[in-house]
Amino acid sequence: MQHVLIIHEVEAYPAWKAIFDQAAGLRKRAGEISYQLLRYENDANKIVHFSEWASLEQARCFFESSELVEIRRKAGVKAPAFIYLQEIEPGVL
Repeated sequence: MQHVLIIHEVEAYPAWKAIFDQAAGLRKRAGEISYQLLRYENDANKIVHFSEWASLEQARCFFESSELVEIRRKAGVKAPAFIYLQEIEPGVL
């Protein structure tokens, strides 16, 4: 499995979430399979987006596209950090 971990601060979570939801079709067509959204315990505007992708190459192309740069700007995203990950071993306890 291929995953992407994105950590970023947003100006306002409700506004960011609306744009995130509108981009669901774009993300799916780009190769995103599933996602989880998490937030920092004490700050609703610090978001972690953890997602599974068909390939890391597709994820990089999507997240580095000029279209996504503009979407992030409109969504009020501040300095996102992208971490591209390859799964080593899944587990359930």
